Amino acid sequence: MEQSQDQRNHSSPSLSHLFTSFLRLGAAAFGGPAMVAYIRKMAVEKKHWLDEPSARDGVALCQTIPGATAMQMSAYVGLRARGVAGAAASFVGFGLPAFLFMMILSALYARTHSLPAVVSIFNGLQAIIVAVVANATLSFGKTSIKNWKNVVNAIIAALLFGLKVNPILVIVIAAILGVILYAKQPHHPVVNPTYKGHAPKSLFLLLLATGIGFGVLYFLDRRLFDLATLMFRIDLFAFGGGFASVPLMFHEVVQVRSWLDGPTLLNGIVLGQVTPGPIVITATFIGYLLKGPLGGLIATICVFLPSFIIVVGIVPYFDRLRSSPYFKKVITGILCSFVGLLLTVTIRFALNIPWDLPRILLSGAAFIALVLKVDILWVVLAGTVISLIIL
Repeated sequence: MEQSQDQRNHSSPSLSHLFTSFLRLGAAAFGGPAMVAYIRKMAVEKKHWLDEPSARDGVALCQTIPGATAMQMSAYVGLRARGVAGAAASFVGFGLPAFLFMMILSALYARTHSLPAVVSIFNGLQAIIVAVVANATLSFGKTSIKNWKNVVNAIIAALLFGLKVNPILVIVIAAILGVILYAKQPHHPVVNPTYKGHAPKSLFLLLLATGIGFGVLYFLDRRLFDLATLMFRIDLFAFGGGFASVPLMFHEVVQVRSWLDGPTLLNGIVLGQVTPGPIVITATFIGYLLKGPLGGLIATICVFLPSFIIVVGIVPYFDRLRSSPYFKKVITGILCSFVGLLLTVTIRFALNIPWDLPRILLSGAAFIALVLKVDILWVVLAGTVISLIIL
């Protein structure tokens, strides 16, 4: 079949280039869902792996399905660019820095429980995280908020997220508002989807390997099996991104199984907030304290595996949905809800910071640097050094 115009106009990166590009981005992936805006910028504006409509559809898809949104978006970009192998390269590259950071911090925590220098760095990075998320809200809002209808949808979503309404319900409301508010929006059917790969076969192999892995753990170490299945289930129910997984994680680990006490897990959640990557990386901390490095590795794999499987399995059918006359209206509504989510996350982060003059100056400088398009990696590295000196 002849290549589509979209395929001819966009480059097809090597697997190693996908891996290293997302590895670099993952090393500075502070701010949770805010990183979706930076992934879109890299894939569309810098690397030209995707066009803007495909990226927007990916954001909407990753916002709709359970799991860590930024991790899923990295897999989506890789899947569009190089099929399932590309999805794996992007997914692993983006998540690897968070895993390594959390493993190191978990080991240090297990041995000392008190790291003054690290505490100083984290105090500064918390202020920088607010700037990162605020800038992502501004950046993503510019691409998604085009008229008063978009504003209304985003504000309603932000209010509902702020009131802690079930994320699934918020998304459904945003989608319904999209159909109602954008009833007269013209529709342009998708003729040639850009997906490359053989997802049904790959999905079967992934599910088979997952089943075999759980079976092996069941017979070798029942505690590791319980840890693996728990983290797998947590990700399956994490609608609304990684933040939705934390209450369930706390309930299951502390209140139901008593694997850790409350203060210890809260320390792990703090590390998850200031470590690059989604907050669900707290699973690495739990696994490490329970079963050492192997426990940390297995908990991490299992808390991210459902997200990867869902993206690989649903994208081919997602392409078909794009031909529906109502699809673009629904997607527009969901994208506005994502702007609302980013706004809510920005406010929540800011309210949890003990603001003083050094933190205000650090956060303000980081925000200005990001608006001026300074690379986020340099902003985080500079903030780390400054925090170590002044805080």
